[in-house]
Amino acid sequence: MTTSAPAELPWWQRGIVYQIYPRSFQDSNGDGVGDLRGISARLDYLRSLNVDALWLSPIFTSPMADFGYDVANYEDVDALFGSLADFDDLVRAAHAQGLKIMLDLVPNHSSDQHPWFQESRASRDNSKRDWYVWRDPAPDGGPPNNWRSFFGGRAWTLDETTGQYYLHQFLPQQPELNWANPEVRAALLDAMRFWLRRGVDGFRVDVIWLLGKHAEFLDEPLNPEWQEGHLEHGMLQHVYTQDLPETHGYIREMRAVLDEFSAPGQERMMVGEIYLPLERLVTYYGSEAGAECHLPFNFLLLTMNEVTARGIRELVTRYDAACREFGGWPNWVLGNHDQHRFKSKFGFERYRVMQTLLLTLRGTPTVYYGDEIGMENVEIPFERMQDPAGIRQQDNPFASRDPERTPMQWDASPNAGFSEAEPWLPLGVNYRDVNVAAQEADPSSDLHFFRAVTKLRRDLPELHAGDFVDVETNAEDVFAYVRASGSQRVLVALNFGGQETTLDFSSHASSEKPEVTVLLSSVPRAASTPLSAVTLAPYQALLLRLS
Repeated sequence: MTTSAPAELPWWQRGIVYQIYPRSFQDSNGDGVGDLRGISARLDYLRSLNVDALWLSPIFTSPMADFGYDVANYEDVDALFGSLADFDDLVRAAHAQGLKIMLDLVPNHSSDQHPWFQESRASRDNSKRDWYVWRDPAPDGGPPNNWRSFFGGRAWTLDETTGQYYLHQFLPQQPELNWANPEVRAALLDAMRFWLRRGVDGFRVDVIWLLGKHAEFLDEPLNPEWQEGHLEHGMLQHVYTQDLPETHGYIREMRAVLDEFSAPGQERMMVGEIYLPLERLVTYYGSEAGAECHLPFNFLLLTMNEVTARGIRELVTRYDAACREFGGWPNWVLGNHDQHRFKSKFGFERYRVMQTLLLTLRGTPTVYYGDEIGMENVEIPFERMQDPAGIRQQDNPFASRDPERTPMQWDASPNAGFSEAEPWLPLGVNYRDVNVAAQEADPSSDLHFFRAVTKLRRDLPELHAGDFVDVETNAEDVFAYVRASGSQRVLVALNFGGQETTLDFSSHASSEKPEVTVLLSSVPRAASTPLSAVTLAPYQALLLRLS
């Protein structure tokens, strides 16, 4: 009897997403800021990483108060990054190399320089007034309620022209769009169609869980767990500004637009940025009312404060079970433009173990630019700081996002091969040693290790499409699991501790005398090993083929 091959997964399930922060990837015109032509010039390198999709942080027209997350035109490219023609060239070139293009969509708020807001603020009775969230002052003349900005301070700014406050959960230059207004939704959905017609394969949707706002604008309750020194935004429980029921309806409308443009083999998708507890996160896959996000971003690994095998195992198994319950495809991420570099956060000794974890779990991994070579946080002196979140919250050393946004380290030349001019942010002090060119020449480098793992993931169905089976071990520092597809099985064993340990995995053999092949090891070792006595060195990642 023969069995049919498993159905081919769509690209967004099978592949790896690589996030590019365009300002920091490659400068092509010598102004110290990365751009679209710079990305196009590096497509061969990107293809060599075995990634499948490029997610570009915002490139739309913007005054850059928050580096593109304040959009002044949703249907054009900011001149800093190039032109629509440059974008079209990038899409064509990327598609020719088998790479998908995803854009960062910012629908919750626009720039205060957007023509929509300029008209909205001009009077109380214009056609765009209700496109934004306006409220009368409180009886004492102050803000309408106690809502706070993510960047510190109140979430309301008084506009002197009309005597009302407008809502902004980020900078005052980022007024909130009123998604309860169907005209607003129609305009944003048309912007999605504009880019989909240009060949965009998907969107990462910024702060998608904030789209709905409570209609009565009540004060939010105080958070009893908040302490001095924590980010100011956390002093409230955000029950009236986050995760409201109507948000799901708005997302279903966005999903319908993507489905308009999808076809077998040409799926269009969206990833939603959502910082919520697991039980709420998975509801953004959708419900009987309709499909929502293809992937609600899973930040469980990203936001860990302490790495232990036990903690990671509990987190992974709980999330995997929740995804199965909701019928959703998992996803994983260790780094992005808002969180410190994971090599700095978790320690250089755990870097390859964490990288292997990210790339071998069931689900779609997202990799942040530079993490493949082990880039680290860069300390930015205040006088060079660019991030408004850090500038507005000077007393909090963790508020700035500049340390993880520094230029890509391509080589040891001045400015690291990123630009002929001084870069917009300082380079890492280690760029002469930690760079792509140096690691290309070193077979034992982090870059070569990254490529080895991603090649296995691409080539082996058990790694990109197979089931996940948790493996019980008695070792406190080891997390192990099997990835299985049909009769093909790969054992992943990860030692998060500093002690050597030997484990018996023979109960997971498929025969009495299993053939065990070492597919990959983060430290040198023999090509095979007895399954009854697998020795893991400190902080070792090991992949074994069981057959």
